[in-house]
Amino acid sequence: MSRSTSRSVHGGRHELGQNFLHHAPTLDRIARLVADTDGAIIELGAGDGALTRVLVGLGRDVTAIDLDEHLVRRLRTAVPDARVVHADALTHPLDRPVVVGNVPFHLTTPILRRLLREPAWEHAVLLVQWEVARKRAGVGGGTMMTAQAAPWFDVGLAGRVPAHGFTPKPSVDGGLLRIERRPEPLVPPARRTAYERFVHGVFTGRGGSLHRILQAAARVDARRADLAMERAQIDRRSLPRDLTPRQWADLWHAVRG
Repeated sequence: MSRSTSRSVHGGRHELGQNFLHHAPTLDRIARLVADTDGAIIELGAGDGALTRVLVGLGRDVTAIDLDEHLVRRLRTAVPDARVVHADALTHPLDRPVVVGNVPFHLTTPILRRLLREPAWEHAVLLVQWEVARKRAGVGGGTMMTAQAAPWFDVGLAGRVPAHGFTPKPSVDGGLLRIERRPEPLVPPARRTAYERFVHGVFTGRGGSLHRILQAAARVDARRADLAMERAQIDRRSLPRDLTPRQWADLWHAVRG
C-alpha cells in the first residue's frame, strides 16, 4: 500500500500513539466492567476495532471515534453496528454516559484532564500506562491531580495489561482505570476552583509538616489547623499524598469554617 493511502494526514502510528489492544483477557475484563454500567457508550481511539467489537457485543449504542481517517473508513465497514466518527478525543463531545478507551499513551494526561472537566458522562474505563494508572488510583500515595478530582470522582485500579498485549508492543505495561462520578460530591461543585487551589497550595507548600503547610495554604492559625486536622482525623505525621478523598474534603470544610 502506498504512503499516501496508508499514512494518516495526522502522521503514522508513532505520531498517533497507536498501540492496538489484542489481549483477550483484557478485552473480556473491559467488557465486564462496561456491562456493569448503563447507557450509550463512546469509545476513544477505536484503532483497529478490537475493543469496538466487544462493546457492540454488549447490545448498547456505541459511538467509536478515531483520528486516523483510514482506520475510520475500514472500521465503518468492519463494524457496521457502531457509529464510527473521524474525530479527535481532545475535542469531540463526551456526551455519552459511558466513556471507554485505549488511550494513546502520550495523550493520557490531557485526555484525563479533559474527561474530569466534562459534565455529561457517569462512568469511564480507560487503558493507560501502568504507572499512570497506579498514580491516578492513589496506589502508593495520591498525587495532586488525584486529590483535586477526588471529591467528584471515585478512581480505582482494575488490572494490569502486559506490553505484549499490544501491537506494536510499547515499552511499558498498561493499566485499567475505572472512574465513577460520585452521585453525591464531597465538595459542592460551585466550590471546585477554590478547592483545587487549596489542594495545589497544600501539595506545593513548604513548612516541613502538613500542619505548618496547612496554615499557609488555608491562611489559618495553628489552633485552627489543629482543629481542622483533628476533625478530618489526620495524623500529624501524614503527608499530602497520604490523605484519603474523605480526609481532603473534611479538611477543606474544616478550614473553610
